Amino acid sequence: MTFFVENETDKDFGFDESELIEQVCLEAFSTEGAPVDSSSVNVLITDSEGIRLLNRDYRDIDSPTDVLSFPNIDFEVPSDFSIPEERRADYTDPETGELILGDIILNADRIFSQAEEFGHSVKREMAFLTAHSCLHLCGYDHMTPDEEKVMFSKQEEILEKLGITRGN
Repeated sequence: MTFFVENETDKDFGFDESELIEQVCLEAFSTEGAPVDSSSVNVLITDSEGIRLLNRDYRDIDSPTDVLSFPNIDFEVPSDFSIPEERRADYTDPETGELILGDIILNADRIFSQAEEFGHSVKREMAFLTAHSCLHLCGYDHMTPDEEKVMFSKQEEILEKLGITRGN
């Protein structure tokens, strides 16, 4: 799997954020059956103002949020990676042939404030938001109570497999 991780903030997370993001993404996408050997994901770490502008420009919501997910694949069924041949060109990088899963934008300011608010580590909060976003890139959503239950259960399962629990 190819990762493009850019941190445009000056925040010191106290750990290697690129390594954590890759670890969480690999676990999430592997668990969901994504073709990890031939896919890519882009991750941007920005601040509240940066994510507010993206949220405004792409979702018409003029306020900051903790994470944005921009899936590249239009799933009819979450995590169904059997893409019809006629749609393959829409979802793959023409130079590498990799399946482009999408973009993740993390708000560094919210990672720190929510870690404090929820009483867990910055690492755990970043991992949680990354897992959450990865599931969106796999076609999951949380617009209904049933969808939310499935998605949040999957998030916790991913973090538990990595040993990243609420206590750390």
